[in-house]
Amino acid sequence: MTVYLIADVKVTNDKWVPLYASTVHELVHKHGGKYLARSGNVQTLEGEPLDTTLIALMSFPTAQAAKAFTGDPAYAPFASARKQGSDSRFQLIDDTDLAGTISYLPKA
Repeated sequence: MTVYLIADVKVTNDKWVPLYASTVHELVHKHGGKYLARSGNVQTLEGEPLDTTLIALMSFPTAQAAKAFTGDPAYAPFASARKQGSDSRFQLIDDTDLAGTISYLPKA
């Protein structure tokens, strides 16, 4: 089942960004994932805006693949640098419909 990893990041020190941006996508691909977006063009259409610098959206074939990416020892130094230079949150969602009313999505 396809899952999506949503990275919500507020950069507080951008020293880590160039190496992370040029390298981490290879680790995402290693685990069967791909970036769908990695953008600083964040617009709030409804509600209070979050203090976000960028949002990345990645897809993975399974939750296990996404967790393998975040748990990969090769990713650890990049994750550490990101955590030290940002306030960030990684969230994982699947491709189901909780209400079960959208015909093209599996019911949760």
